Amino acid sequence: QVQLVESGGGSVQAGGSLRLSCAASGYTYSSYCMAWFRQAPEKEREWVAFIDDDGRTSLADSVKGRFTISKDNAKHTLSLQMNSLKPEDTAMYYCATRDLGSCYTITNRYPYWGQGTQVTVSS
Repeated sequence: QVQLVESGGGSVQAGGSLRLSCAASGYTYSSYCMAWFRQAPEKEREWVAFIDDDGRTSLADSVKGRFTISKDNAKHTLSLQMNSLKPEDTAMYYCATRDLGSCYTITNRYPYWGQGTQVTVSS
């Protein structure tokens, strides 16, 4: 059974940094596409970044240059380094994964999700 557990969220002031982690278990971690999504209050869940099984990454334009996605296959951990945070980055952040194949930016392509970790950025 696939399990994803996020951690590292918190409250920071604008311009600050946070590092989110997602601990994965229950599948062949290195063969999967992994992604971060976020959902702000009263808004739809939106894609933030993904990394495929070859380590290729892609980030949403809104976070490009500020966020970095990475994974450690040995530790089965996905990370999201968030720098220069803005109030509009405030949201619940979710880790998601899907099996072999291309990575996608839409939620319905990911069958496995974590419970989320809250990020709050104050101005």
